[in-house]
Amino acid sequence: MHFRFGLLKARELGQVATGSKRKAVSWLGVVFSAALLTVVFSVPTYAVHDTGVFQLDGDASSSTQPLSPPALDDWDKVCHQYAVPANCPASTDTTGSTSGAWTSEPNPSASIFTGGGSKDPQDITNWAWKDAGGLPDKDNLLHAFAVRYSLDPAATCPSGGAAKCEVIFFGSDRLDNSGDAQQGFWFLKSKVGLGTNSVGGGTGFTGSHQAGDILVISDFSNGGTTSTITVYKWDPSCTATNKPDGACGDANLRRLETSDAAKCSAAAGVGDPFCGIVNAGTITMPWTFVDKSGTPGNGALNGEFYEAGINLSTLGLAGECFSSMVAETRSSTSTTATLKDFVVSSFGKCESGIATIAKDGNGNPIPGGGLSIGTGSVSVKDSATLTVNGISTWSGSVSFFLCGPIPTGTCDGTINTGTQIGSGQSVNQSTVQPILSDAAGVTSAGRYCWRAKFTSGTTGLGDATDDGSGTIPNPECFTVNPVTPTLTTAATCSATPCVLGSTLSDTAALSGTANKPGTPAINPTTAGGPAGGTITFKAYGPNSCTTVAFTSSPVTVSGDNSAYGPVSFGPTAVGTYVFVASYTGDSPNTNGAGPTACPEGTIKTETITVTDTSAVVSGQTWVPNDSATASSGSGLTPLNGTLTIELHESNDCSGAAVSGQTYSKTLSNATLLADRTLTTTNSTYSVSVTKSVSWKVTFTSSDPNVSSPTTFSCEVTSLTITN
Repeated sequence: MHFRFGLLKARELGQVATGSKRKAVSWLGVVFSAALLTVVFSVPTYAVHDTGVFQLDGDASSSTQPLSPPALDDWDKVCHQYAVPANCPASTDTTGSTSGAWTSEPNPSASIFTGGGSKDPQDITNWAWKDAGGLPDKDNLLHAFAVRYSLDPAATCPSGGAAKCEVIFFGSDRLDNSGDAQQGFWFLKSKVGLGTNSVGGGTGFTGSHQAGDILVISDFSNGGTTSTITVYKWDPSCTATNKPDGACGDANLRRLETSDAAKCSAAAGVGDPFCGIVNAGTITMPWTFVDKSGTPGNGALNGEFYEAGINLSTLGLAGECFSSMVAETRSSTSTTATLKDFVVSSFGKCESGIATIAKDGNGNPIPGGGLSIGTGSVSVKDSATLTVNGISTWSGSVSFFLCGPIPTGTCDGTINTGTQIGSGQSVNQSTVQPILSDAAGVTSAGRYCWRAKFTSGTTGLGDATDDGSGTIPNPECFTVNPVTPTLTTAATCSATPCVLGSTLSDTAALSGTANKPGTPAINPTTAGGPAGGTITFKAYGPNSCTTVAFTSSPVTVSGDNSAYGPVSFGPTAVGTYVFVASYTGDSPNTNGAGPTACPEGTIKTETITVTDTSAVVSGQTWVPNDSATASSGSGLTPLNGTLTIELHESNDCSGAAVSGQTYSKTLSNATLLADRTLTTTNSTYSVSVTKSVSWKVTFTSSDPNVSSPTTFSCEVTSLTITN
């Protein structure tokens, strides 16, 4: 019988077989390309069916071992692990497979190829499909499956110099065995599925060919005794058969190897880098299987089941990563054969991922409170752990970027692109992880974020970026804290003891400042200068922390210095005064130093008490008064007239009388002594120093019979006052 590999129908990812109009899809991570190169294996030394990992014995059950050598896995385990939904009664998964697929055709009338562009040398963008029956039953696929392993090199699994022996096993079953069936298996780097666009009278596919896609075409004849397998690689440099060289099997298809003795059996298959086999008799399938003949018990007749394997490493394809598998039936073994039925499968995840954690300059995780900028800069690094799935041999580079300072967001590569730190580091499957970035120097306080990017150097393996945006708290972002310098003060008084009228002064010593930021903030090329900012002095008092007695003009700062100031003022009242000095710094000294009010803060405050003196001074005073009496010469005549007394600041009653110190009394027929006497009542004029004063006394008679005195009377007092 002829059992060929041809292009299988594309199926959408995740589509399920049962009850669906579409064939189930699972993405395969390996691609088989085309172009025929005939190779003769004259001295075989290895065999893809002798690895001891997977059975290529013409049945699908792991419990039925081949004659030699025994192997761990078969398609029942693949079905158990990769079928969606689960469709196999097996109890275990495969033994360490890296990717796989098991996909069911929903019904015999599910989609088939249509249109003239649906041929293997054509790009997938030219393929078309439709839902229709009518295919020969022998070309109608029911299930397609594949599995990949990454094995240590051994005599039974050579790697061709690659780090691993990469092998893929694949197969299918069909509705009927009444005739030969040529089959093809594509292993594709792109994700391929059923599209919705119109192409060539049908509906198109999604995805396209990439250089390195693999096509394996298989043909069984003579009742399954003869197996012919040809391996092609998609190569756009081939323009037609034998053009530009003899290895071109057709346009875009370069033949890698071919053999007409590729049956997987101990007698005929020794030394094969690839082989295939069909069931020689009726077998029991480990999943639900109903052929056209209605063979009971999930029975598959001779030739209804096919399986094969290929060693990618010996073909130089170990580093290829495949995302999709397409199994197909074809009209012949020709590269231009009409394609018939197909099944599209996802073949595992050919993808990369990178996770990062910000570190300090010594490679330690940054604490939650962030880092201190120290004396002007701080060293930081990033740590990346790279994961690659679906392929064991790969290469690429990892680049690190640092953004900041930024208030919010991450180093996402768009809004915040960041500064690349170092050059891209070459990595491959042997690189020791985690991968550390070069050290970056940060000179500005604030919030910073890392971003790490993996750029794949392997076709089919995508890039990966991590900026920590999906993790809370974000391990990629960290804080660089400003420094808090130390500020001490020393207050003094110009006199001892400090009495009112003295001068109070304060001096500040600033230490522990950080230099100004360089330019730019990350890995600066221009160094920053000494810390700037200002120191302001205040004095509170007296005896109050709310009353400001003095505020200095800002004193300019230029780095650490033990003698900023002094500033001085003269207090106007006695009491205790408190000096407070505060430093307002520039970045990264934005925390400043010193209290901002009395007596807050942990920095020492300075207090000075201002006092005053007292003394006792005595002072004697004399308030002069006088008394005068008028009398007649005979002493018998009543008196009429005016009696006057005046105080003079002289010793002879000369000069003007002291203001307010003139006293008068009118006498009328005055005979009594009291009526003829005038007494002064001075209480406002006093004498406090040694001095002479005099009283001038006059009487002016108003009686024509009594004459006035011809002279005035003058009384003199001379005082000596000692205080």
